[in-house]
Amino acid sequence: MLKLEQRPQASRFWTYGSPILALLITVLVGVCLFALLGKDPVKGLQAFFWEPIKSGYALGELAVKATPLLLIALGLAVCFRSNVWNIGAEGQFVIGAVAAGGIALLADKTTGPWIVPAILIAGMLGGMVWAGIVALLRDRFNANEILVSLMLVYVATLVLGYLVYGPWKDPMGYNFPQTKSFERVTQIPRLVQGMRMNIGVIISLLGAGLLWAFLFRTRAGFALQVGGLAPSAARYAGFSSRKALWTALLISGATAGLAGALEVAGPLGQLTPYVPAGYGFAAIIVAFVGRLHPVGMIFSAILMSMFYIGGELAQSRLGLPKALTGVFQGLLLFALLACDTLVAYRIRWVAKKVGGAISAVKGA
Repeated sequence: MLKLEQRPQASRFWTYGSPILALLITVLVGVCLFALLGKDPVKGLQAFFWEPIKSGYALGELAVKATPLLLIALGLAVCFRSNVWNIGAEGQFVIGAVAAGGIALLADKTTGPWIVPAILIAGMLGGMVWAGIVALLRDRFNANEILVSLMLVYVATLVLGYLVYGPWKDPMGYNFPQTKSFERVTQIPRLVQGMRMNIGVIISLLGAGLLWAFLFRTRAGFALQVGGLAPSAARYAGFSSRKALWTALLISGATAGLAGALEVAGPLGQLTPYVPAGYGFAAIIVAFVGRLHPVGMIFSAILMSMFYIGGELAQSRLGLPKALTGVFQGLLLFALLACDTLVAYRIRWVAKKVGGAISAVKGA
């Protein structure tokens, strides 16, 4: 029989091998799922793992999807390493988009290029304000940050809906719930002509580098991580848990808000009810698959963006439901949670002692 035996120390091999094994399990389950749905598994896997990387344009679209996922995941990693469970990055993303959109709507034909930095800063401030509500309620009233941040996602969505259905609705938009298209000067500069990939890619990669330096080369980053791993030791060392709470949530809110600003002033070009794309929730998976490490999260963000694009292609080409994207994301998360057992435990085969069991029964 198989038995789980606790390791004397965590396995370094499985710490990094677990996400790879989880991906393989996800692919195998996906093959079975395509077969059960009566679809060619090869074509299904091509939609998810080949089509998003087969050309320069496809890689550009992959980068467009990966940028918000990576930015949000970077901020969430700070929270999770600090033992602050911010589950509401989606709401901070939406409010960041709303704040950025409000600035973009002020632009006209005479506005200069200074509007782009203003849009990005507004998005960051919007996300920080929304995350600050969570920090305030946790700090002052000891409210559970999981519930508060999650509930604020729905409030943020309602705020967005009120604006695009009400005061910000485009009067020339044929009654569609959307703002007018932003002026050309507000668009985030693109990296390659004819592609939607913009400077958000560079910003997210710089953010990964800055996060690495902050976590592993500064005292403040060290204090955050100590507070998350051993709160008592952090207090003994003089690290402020209150400061860690505010720092983690404000950084997380800023990165999520920045992602929202890059989204509305980049690929979308206006505010609509469809700004919430689930990036804030998918980024939680990105953070954990990437082991809360900046380099790992770059690769996991690319993987998750492949799932997004693959889901859209599977819908249009194979006639599969778009919800398949969420199925693959959930499969990856559950497979990772299962495989992570191997980090702390090893599987051993223990032979049954039939004779001993019988004698034990007889002795009883």
